[in-house]
Amino acid sequence: MDLNLKDKVALVTGGSRGLGRAICLGLAAEGARVGVNYSSSREAASDVVREIVRRGGQAVALGGDIGKGRDVAKLFARLESAFGPADALVNNAGIAPQGMSIAEIEEEDWDRIFAINVRGTFLCSREFVRRALAARRTGKIVNISSQAAFRGSRSGKLAYDSSKGAIVSFTVGLALELAAQGIQVNCVAPGLMRTEMLAKQIDANPETFSGRVPMKRVGLPEEIARAVVFLCGSGSDYMTGATVDVSGGLAMH
Repeated sequence: MDLNLKDKVALVTGGSRGLGRAICLGLAAEGARVGVNYSSSREAASDVVREIVRRGGQAVALGGDIGKGRDVAKLFARLESAFGPADALVNNAGIAPQGMSIAEIEEEDWDRIFAINVRGTFLCSREFVRRALAARRTGKIVNISSQAAFRGSRSGKLAYDSSKGAIVSFTVGLALELAAQGIQVNCVAPGLMRTEMLAKQIDANPETFSGRVPMKRVGLPEEIARAVVFLCGSGSDYMTGATVDVSGGLAMH
């Protein structure tokens, strides 16, 4: 299927590692020009850019704190200077600190998680929409939630779970607002996924993780990225407000 992403411009927040890296590589493989956003891991973002260029694609590393409105505006301006206005935005950046019980969570902990996971998604989406509407352009927004939004977790990640639930609600509300204006807003909710952060835990207790999944294995970032890339392309033109479960069967409807 041709997703008509050739020469489209896509911005991926948190694009330097894990799922973000896989999304950047997947979009570039379809011909998109990719803005690889990072907060602190400049070298990792540069590695993603180098890999995309090595494969014949185009990409640029873009530093910025998506929890700050000024940084977000500069981020989009730099992307436009490099490649032109964004056609697609992937709100991937997020943090999931070590688990704490509700009795242990401080206000600062809660606010920090929501600043990145929720406010960052809002600020980037707002900037994308403002620029698209001003130029009378259509576009795609893809938000990254989690199965934790629906199932919770047993590892003391209440703030993270809550933030990902907010992303699902944000997706629906924004999709309704923009549906008649040619901007589709969808969401991907991954299940258990093998990332750098989880790799050691998975390898130490493989059955504990895979045993929870009907398909009996943990997903790979590339598998989740394929769904994201699809939602950025023309194959999803009649989809908006949807949350796509990519979870190995953890979620079934």
